[in-house]
Amino acid sequence: MNIYTTPGAVTITCHKRNALYLEQEIKELGFEQTETFVTGVRLKATVNECIRLNLNLRCASQVLYSLQSFEAGNADDVYNNIHQYPWEDILPDGGYFSITSNVSNESINNSMYANLRVKDAIIDRIREKTGKRPSTGAALTGAVIHLFWKDEHAEIFVDTSGDSLARHGYRAISGPAQMLESLAAATIYASRWDRVSPFVNVMCGSGTVAIEAAMIATNRRPGLFITNYAFMHLKGYDIQVYQQEDARLEEQIKEIPGLRIIATDHSAKAIESARKNAIAAGVGKLIEFAVCDFTATKVPPGVPGVFYVNPEYDERANEIMVLEETYSRIGDFMKQKCGGYFGYVFTGNLELAKKIGLKAKRRIEFYSSTIDCRLLEYELYSGTRTEPKVTETPPTTA
Repeated sequence: MNIYTTPGAVTITCHKRNALYLEQEIKELGFEQTETFVTGVRLKATVNECIRLNLNLRCASQVLYSLQSFEAGNADDVYNNIHQYPWEDILPDGGYFSITSNVSNESINNSMYANLRVKDAIIDRIREKTGKRPSTGAALTGAVIHLFWKDEHAEIFVDTSGDSLARHGYRAISGPAQMLESLAAATIYASRWDRVSPFVNVMCGSGTVAIEAAMIATNRRPGLFITNYAFMHLKGYDIQVYQQEDARLEEQIKEIPGLRIIATDHSAKAIESARKNAIAAGVGKLIEFAVCDFTATKVPPGVPGVFYVNPEYDERANEIMVLEETYSRIGDFMKQKCGGYFGYVFTGNLELAKKIGLKAKRRIEFYSSTIDCRLLEYELYSGTRTEPKVTETPPTTA
């Protein structure tokens, strides 16, 4: 079987609660999902099509191409089934590969043992068939094989991604408590932003949200910045297929005349980091940066747009009163300065959010790491009721 041209079952994983937005992306790329679940989407695709998915998806983590499903009660069953697979047709002679896994089986109390049995089965098979022993390690810099094993059902995949796609590869400088790029993109997809009207991001930190907004508006994809994928290290990889998909990334970038993305922060150091990250992402000239308290941010008047803020939400006792005041000031600013906009507050603290003093029109569920978060949407009227233009109906939320 030629995995590059034979459609197979593909599972695209994502962080919890991002699946609706991942599904939206997949449809925009011309694919149809067969199933959407809490942490991903399933569809049919070839590995060559997985190359396109890897280069274009913003909300995904891994693109996994299924090789084999089997029943396994214990680690020996895993070894025996995987040993029978023709790995000499998948992995290059003398190549390097890594094992990752998602294991929930009562016979296993350490997933690393399952990884070891998978590694042994592959090495033993290749050595028997070719007389050569591939090298292995933890770094996801070569081919990656993924084991999913729950109860007695097991499935083995080629992970075509390698390092997580959730990190988009342009960050030159990191900041404290920064939002993951895939999460930032998902929250923008969840908003009512039309990708043309002003996008105002206060308390921008290292700039992730503003940069993702600029990239989404101009159709710049993460594949522009990521140079190593696991599919590049599989036997039979055709670099011309990758080069064709890579060239499309440049061709599909579009200019948006008059686009205004505004990002402010009280920290000069944060703004300097955000500028450098924006330049690395190719959108440095598209974002208007300023050092100021968020209340001094100049919101373009008379046009519908989006106001977005991701304030701190840590409940440490010595900071709670300061945070309460900050949330209250956010509410006042939206009421006084953002008429005609939709306001969005991303927070993991709904008690603090009450201090905003406005009724949220929607409460969209997300996770940031393990923290249960909400993207709160506020419709901010200005005289007569004016709504921002909407290009897509956001998914129904809880």
